[in-house]
Amino acid sequence: MIRPAAFGFNEETAADNFFQRKITSLTQDKIQQAVLKEFDGFADALLKKGIEVIIIDDTAIPPKSDAIFPNNWFLTLPAGSLSVFPMYAPSRRLEKRDDILQQLNKEFEVTRFTDWSELEADGFFLEGTGSMVMDHDNKIIYACLSQRTHLSAIEKFSQINDYRAISFEAIDNTGKAIYHTNVMLCVGKDFAVIGDKCFTDELEWVAVSQLLRSTGHEIIPISHKQVSAFAGNMLQVKNNKEVPFLVMSKTAYDSLTKKQRLQLQKFNDLLPVSIPTIETIGGGSARCMMAEIFLERKVDNRK
Repeated sequence: MIRPAAFGFNEETAADNFFQRKITSLTQDKIQQAVLKEFDGFADALLKKGIEVIIIDDTAIPPKSDAIFPNNWFLTLPAGSLSVFPMYAPSRRLEKRDDILQQLNKEFEVTRFTDWSELEADGFFLEGTGSMVMDHDNKIIYACLSQRTHLSAIEKFSQINDYRAISFEAIDNTGKAIYHTNVMLCVGKDFAVIGDKCFTDELEWVAVSQLLRSTGHEIIPISHKQVSAFAGNMLQVKNNKEVPFLVMSKTAYDSLTKKQRLQLQKFNDLLPVSIPTIETIGGGSARCMMAEIFLERKVDNRK
């Protein structure tokens, strides 16, 4: 998780992220204070449940309004690979930091490193686990196509990492393209939360739902309104005792019906966190703030 130094409204990303909204009643200083309080509360909630968190401070220069969402520019895989991704918005490319990559390489076993940033020059983009919702057990990638998520980039990434890519198109309740897959889909070990009404092609929905069921996932549909409340932007994690938790924002939790909560509680404890300022201005929620580390820690051989 990246503790932000200059959080703010990004005019550039707002062009296609329709979740972003300005809060004109707060000064920039007040916004930063509120966001730091929400961030620290989020991290503390994870730590209290025994979930390991690596917190890295954002660098103030250059200012990076979306640094709080690190899952878009890098990801790790259980096989030991570390990848850096081509970002659609030039302002977000500043978030890529060599010192973070070096820290990961120092502390964990990285078997392969791939930087896909060169695709930016050709106008091809793939924004990490924003673009790709991954079922690691079955080595399947689900991806909603958009100007931030190009099919050719997904196929190249999938091929080199031996995953199967399933792509589709999706829209929100106003007919606008959904910019990131992880706002409408969460795949846990035995369940999937999905905005089924977002699919533009019935056959694509049938194919995705059948694949999810065939790989042992109970489907929990959410409405357009719940997607807008970030109910798709959840992440299943485990603590140091292997107890699973489903992390989500309080906004997302409040949007769920009693039945949906009971369905989800069959698979994991629910862990809602309050991040309303981050969600409103940043247009991203709890899942976007966490970049999972699947790498094995290096053994310290010092006596």
